[in-house]
Amino acid sequence: MKMIYNVEDKPKFGQLIVFAIQQLLAIMAATIAVPAIVGNGMSASAALFGAGVGTLVYQLFTKFRSPVFLGSSFAFIGSMLAAFAGGVSMSLGYLGLIIGAVIAGLVYVVIAIVIKIAGVNWINKLMPPVVIGPTVAIIGLSLAGAAIKDVFSYTAQDANGSFIMTGNVWVSFICAMVTLLVVVLCSTYGKKMARLIPFIIGIMAGYVVALIFTLIGAATENAALMIIDFAPFKALVADGVTLKTFLSVPEFTFLTAANGLAEFNWSYVATIAVAYAPVAFVVFAEHIADHKNLSSIIERDLLEEPGLHRTLLGDGIGSMVGAFFGGCPNTTYGESVGCVAITKNASVATITTTAIMSVLISFVSPFVAFLDSIPGCVMGGVCITLYGFIAVSGLKMIQKVNLEENKNLFTASVILIAGIGGMAMAIGKVTITSIACALILGIIVNLVLSKEKAEDAE
Repeated sequence: MKMIYNVEDKPKFGQLIVFAIQQLLAIMAATIAVPAIVGNGMSASAALFGAGVGTLVYQLFTKFRSPVFLGSSFAFIGSMLAAFAGGVSMSLGYLGLIIGAVIAGLVYVVIAIVIKIAGVNWINKLMPPVVIGPTVAIIGLSLAGAAIKDVFSYTAQDANGSFIMTGNVWVSFICAMVTLLVVVLCSTYGKKMARLIPFIIGIMAGYVVALIFTLIGAATENAALMIIDFAPFKALVADGVTLKTFLSVPEFTFLTAANGLAEFNWSYVATIAVAYAPVAFVVFAEHIADHKNLSSIIERDLLEEPGLHRTLLGDGIGSMVGAFFGGCPNTTYGESVGCVAITKNASVATITTTAIMSVLISFVSPFVAFLDSIPGCVMGGVCITLYGFIAVSGLKMIQKVNLEENKNLFTASVILIAGIGGMAMAIGKVTITSIACALILGIIVNLVLSKEKAEDAE
């Protein structure tokens, strides 16, 4: 897949800003969804700030050679909820978020040291294309349900102005399909900039259609058509036009966590360690899959250069820093990888600018409000393409694999079925995701069948 902009390329300043906004839109929904799910007063703008700073740390460790954005990790949601379990105070819970991210990050540091000493050849043998390809495909396919749920997830206003689910799904579907088709057409037939920013054009087109429906709904008093939630904008002027209408400081996690130091105790740390450390090992497998996928897209082996040890260190330390500000451990985002694949823009300058922009806009109230107002159905149309590209990228990895051999056929089959079937397992408070389960099962099957084949050959 030939890149329009390679890793080291630097687009012109104006283009760079536009490309960065596109990356930001691609990763935005998921990044701010994690604090919303965890609740406990966590700030979406702080998570956005943490993701930006975490990505900059990652870029420093990878010597600005890995074009991917780090956002809030869904894998740690259970761990984050455990930080607030047992009726602990909010301040202690926030302290637990930071401690947990540090513990998870240290797991990455230890693994990175081992890999630096032992090299990556053993990983390539353990996870050949027949294992890693279907696993990457599963990453995309496992998100398919989320994308379709978004397509039909819009809410509408009732007579009192409250937002409710409605039975009229056609408006939502139309907005999603307009977004989807504009993205596809721009990416396939677009000229120059249109081909490089299909997501921005698609989201804007979907937003305009949603706005038209909303205005018609307001004029005709038809609540089912009013699918854009203007509450984020109204909140900006709830107390009149003040400085906070335009600029506001995110509610950083460490500020609340500082009050929890008085309640610090080692038994709580042990609880947090049990919740976070095992998940870090699980996410390690997904880290490899993401970087293998990105490597195939940009046609450069990131496990060799800048090296898996560097990507792990960047991910681990970036998570620590990200959680310090936003509470959420970070991880490399499939949405970002998909954006690179579709736009053929692998410029690290774009990713770095996105990270800086993520930090800056977390202070800009109107822009954050606009992002919050984008209907789920519009983002659903975008996500169909993003997640689909991830899945197809994984399948492309096994194009040269001989599936006539039972060893390869069964390995790929087991991974696909286990992953699509949602084979997730809970061990105590630790949940092994379906992706991790599929990968582990695929590794085992491949190793067993490879051993049997070697014995037959003898």
